[in-house]
Amino acid sequence: MTTAAAIPGPAGNPLVGSLFDLTRRPLRTYLAARRDHGDVVRFQAGPPGLRAEFYGVFSPDGAHQVLGGEAANFRKEHDFYDELRISVGNGLLTSQDGEYQRQRRLIQPLFTRRRVDGYADALAEEAQALTERWRAVPGGVVDAAEEMSRFALRAVARILFGADVEEAVEVVNRSFPVLGEYVKDRGFAPVRLPRGWPTPGNRRGAEAQRALYGICDRIIAERAARGGGDEDADDLLTLLGRARGEGGERLDPSELRDQVLVFLLAGHETTATSLAFALHLLAKHPEQRKLAQEEARTVLAGRAPTAADLERLPYVTRVLKEAMRLFPAAALVGRRAVEETVIDGYVIPAGAQVMVAPLVTHRHPDHWEEPERFDPDRFLPEEEKARHRYAWFPFGGGPRACIGQHFSMLEAVLALGVLLRDFEVEVVDRRVALTMGITLRAASPMRVRVTAVG
Repeated sequence: MTTAAAIPGPAGNPLVGSLFDLTRRPLRTYLAARRDHGDVVRFQAGPPGLRAEFYGVFSPDGAHQVLGGEAANFRKEHDFYDELRISVGNGLLTSQDGEYQRQRRLIQPLFTRRRVDGYADALAEEAQALTERWRAVPGGVVDAAEEMSRFALRAVARILFGADVEEAVEVVNRSFPVLGEYVKDRGFAPVRLPRGWPTPGNRRGAEAQRALYGICDRIIAERAARGGGDEDADDLLTLLGRARGEGGERLDPSELRDQVLVFLLAGHETTATSLAFALHLLAKHPEQRKLAQEEARTVLAGRAPTAADLERLPYVTRVLKEAMRLFPAAALVGRRAVEETVIDGYVIPAGAQVMVAPLVTHRHPDHWEEPERFDPDRFLPEEEKARHRYAWFPFGGGPRACIGQHFSMLEAVLALGVLLRDFEVEVVDRRVALTMGITLRAASPMRVRVTAVG
């Protein structure tokens, strides 16, 4: 057993440790750390005297321990989650303990498979609207990252707000990227200035937060004034407002806003990342693209997709899972160890910041043959069954696993199926730079050329 002081890690820059590498080249830095130092790595970032320290955990066994087997010992009290909680509220993503359990009990019935499948028609309509937009693009060149972000935001906002979608989309599209960058910068900064200080970053963050809170509060108040919405309305905000616990408890207006903000954030950025990289990877790999297109055009010929098509599009599903392996939207998952524990033979001290890293574990050479190669057949049923449960965990795991996993997969599979049915796709930008905000995303253009068929 090795003590915390002896856990290996990169030396980094004498002045700032690994700070610049972690912020500017996250994928390369974390992968190199596992390659050079093993499955538990000690990182230091920041100037001497203010240097932050955390531990990267890269093995599937370690991920299971942190997220599943010993989840109670690893709390969402990482600096990043503290900043996220202040910025978007104490919703399902950020709450803990009894408050989390109460919220989960209230919200879980709204995410059953049957309930989520009821949104398939709305998702199909948004996908069809996207294809009509693409048919009118001069030259047929689109940025997959921008287009998928716009599509996923419209889809989740429609599910949340129903008829109030247009104004909400405009505000969220403008404000969330600003707030996300602000949360990331503060969450990983070795020194955090008080939010009340009038720095340019604080002012931008506060303005973005006010805009998001304002649109959500206004829509919630208007629904309350109408008695909670139409009796037949099935948008998620209406259903959240009607949700009752066993003792009759309900979400108050501020809690409703917190849940809406979390769903907007988690429900659009993650799906957008998965769809964008799936399109980009298919554009680069004609053999896999042909297989996915043939399946989509056979299954969805001449009609809109339905929830039942999720099972009828297995290859398209495998493409998305492989895209999520290579480019998981939730690329890093932070926790704080409550008590001292041992992970993969290394002692992790009480109070330590711990980072589980899907973006590294998903490329771990002990669990993935030729991990950099794009191969959707890694997700054939027999391959998945034989693999460690935490070799692939884009939706997290354990008691805090993502409540919206089925919604995300339904939306992504149906949308990708429609796009592959209606378009040929060719790559324009073969290399894409990456950046880490709240989620992993492209930092450079991700252009593809789309040509309508039929």
